[in-house]
Amino acid sequence: MNNLAADTGGKAAPARDAARGATIGVAAIGAATLAGAWFFQLVLAIVPCPLCLEQRYAYYLAIPLALILAVAAGRGAPQWLLAGGLAVLALLMLGNAGLGAYHAGVEWGFWPGPTDCSGPLVDFSRGGLLDQLDKVKVIRCDEVQWRFLGLSLAGYNVLISLAMAALAGRGAATAAKAI
Repeated sequence: MNNLAADTGGKAAPARDAARGATIGVAAIGAATLAGAWFFQLVLAIVPCPLCLEQRYAYYLAIPLALILAVAAGRGAPQWLLAGGLAVLALLMLGNAGLGAYHAGVEWGFWPGPTDCSGPLVDFSRGGLLDQLDKVKVIRCDEVQWRFLGLSLAGYNVLISLAMAALAGRGAATAAKAI
């Protein structure tokens, strides 16, 4: 038995395993979510709006961070590092759930969205450059392109982000108890 496990009453190894499981779960859920988003975009031709694209940033950060933490846990990283990394993952995904809730609220008309994707439509009916601008299709943040069981993709992002935050939070709490 290593000294760390002896010093913490044998709690380090199970806590490290729980942290590793949480990080692998977060990475897997995040990768599946991005794969789904790309499927909707590339196969079903549902073009994402600017808010949809912003919601993907959290996944682009969470997946590699979770994989790094999984490797670190497998190599016996200190519990404080695992707990801190998982706490960062939990906060990141909670923030993304908030962004998804904001986007869903824009779609439902609860509040206005950003002006670049939900502001008033302007009639560009003159020639030259304005004709070119008229041909550009802006994907609006306040128009739902797809719903299932009453939820849009932004709504599903809220649920997925909350699940990932809960998984990371539980792993962080388990790792913190072993410190």
